[in-house]
Amino acid sequence: QVQLVESGGGLVQAGGSLRLSCAASGRTFSTYTMGWFRQAPGKEREFVAAIPWSIGVTSYADSVKGRFTISRDNAKNTVYLQMNSLKPEDTAVYYCAARNGGSAFTRQFYDYWGQGTQVTVSS
Repeated sequence: QVQLVESGGGLVQAGGSLRLSCAASGRTFSTYTMGWFRQAPGKEREFVAAIPWSIGVTSYADSVKGRFTISRDNAKNTVYLQMNSLKPEDTAVYYCAARNGGSAFTRQFYDYWGQGTQVTVSS
């Protein structure tokens, strides 16, 4: 069992930066692939980024590539999402997710979810 708690969301102006954190409980955190998803009002939850357990190749949605960076610290059981050059269209609730397997880009492959943190980017 893995429990996830996100933090770091807030209100920021376009062009600004935010760093999201996701603290995980559970002994096997280091063996899980971790992902970030987001959901804007009236839209489906969409993939943002993922990092496998071995800190190998990271994956990003095209819409955030070059602006967002996912990283993890297995010693702290924490995964991060550094978001730079934020745009109003990045406004959404951001969710941390975990799966016991390799990287995946759709929500149905993730087993555990956090409660979400709101990110609002003003123009």
